[in-house]
Amino acid sequence: MVNWAARLFAREMDDALRPFGLMSGQLPVFFALADGQPRSQSALVRLAAVEQSTMAKTLSRMERDGLIERTPDPNDRRSALISLSSAASEKLPDIAAAVATINARSHVCLSGDESRLLLQLLHQVVNGLAT
Repeated sequence: MVNWAARLFAREMDDALRPFGLMSGQLPVFFALADGQPRSQSALVRLAAVEQSTMAKTLSRMERDGLIERTPDPNDRRSALISLSSAASEKLPDIAAAVATINARSHVCLSGDESRLLLQLLHQVVNGLAT
């Protein structure tokens, strides 16, 4: 059921994000950079909890699509810092609204208490699998 829900959720997110040139798999990177703080690729790997190779491909696509920019890391000449492009930053309110709409739709059949419980239980599942 969790896998089925995840697939439905991803499909709905992808449909909602397509007009912004974004895909659901890019959301962890997008929101990790939304605060305006540049981050290294390794920091984004940790935040998004994905493999290094997956992050490299995601960042390449996002850079190709003009969603992120890379600048040399002043503390490590071998590394780059990644930030949202100005065009992507301008889309942030609309993207956050689209995500919020899908999140709300996913909880429409739940009471407030059930929504809170579902999120609490999902956090526990993630924590259990992440250790």
